[in-house]
Amino acid sequence: MSEFMAEIIGTMILIIFGGGVVAGVNLSKSGGKGGGYVVITIAWGLAVTMGVYASGNFSDAHLNPAVTLGFAVAGDFPWSKVPEYITAQMIGAIIGAVVVFFAYLAHWRVTKDQGVKLGVFATGPAVDSPLANLITEIIGTFVLVMGLMFIGANQFTEGLNPAIVGLLIVAIGMSLGGPTGYAINPARDLGPRIAHALLPIPGKGPSNWKYAWVPVVGPIFGGVYGALFYGSIFEKHYTAGFWIASVVMAVIFIAALVIELRKKDSAEGNISKHAV
Repeated sequence: MSEFMAEIIGTMILIIFGGGVVAGVNLSKSGGKGGGYVVITIAWGLAVTMGVYASGNFSDAHLNPAVTLGFAVAGDFPWSKVPEYITAQMIGAIIGAVVVFFAYLAHWRVTKDQGVKLGVFATGPAVDSPLANLITEIIGTFVLVMGLMFIGANQFTEGLNPAIVGLLIVAIGMSLGGPTGYAINPARDLGPRIAHALLPIPGKGPSNWKYAWVPVVGPIFGGVYGALFYGSIFEKHYTAGFWIASVVMAVIFIAALVIELRKKDSAEGNISKHAV
């Protein structure tokens, strides 16, 4: 099997299990309905584990454009293969979402909540605040790429690495997933979102394209910065890119903080007016 096909298959498996558990927990009449967030995070970890097991012997099992770009920036992956890998990941994610659609074919009609249907395919913010949501995705993917590099720097029993990576995904989901649903993977969100827009899902609503940039840009920023940070701090390979990226990150974080503080001040002002 070629590397291209391996990334398609691995990402497809990732979305089948990952999107499938969201459908099972949330769609009406599903036997898994009400399973909760813990079930979702564990299944997503297993989804990554199985995707890596499926493709790891044939490709580097990135299954994530943010990981591919991060490793390329770190010098651990050739830039010439980046377009091939990202294309394969997007194709796999779309196919996986289509499989989930057919797996729960009878449940779309009986599920009335449009947001629940979209949530099977794509992530969304618990509190809509674009820069704050962007930061959440940056941090989550930063931790992901750093974690992958930590894992790669240690010796594990042969064949155990995918399981350790899956546990990393579970930890990220439980710790950092609440605000945005932890896309931490542009293909994981954009591919199924495209599928949602194209599939004949009964009673579906809009695909929330105004938010779609966050789970694409955030993971890319976080993945690239995670690779630069690891190379600079742990391997002492300081580059101009690391310092430029650090400044950009600082600006984003400060801007988001200012915006949130202003929202707080505005809310307090409205409360005061009502009190008077």
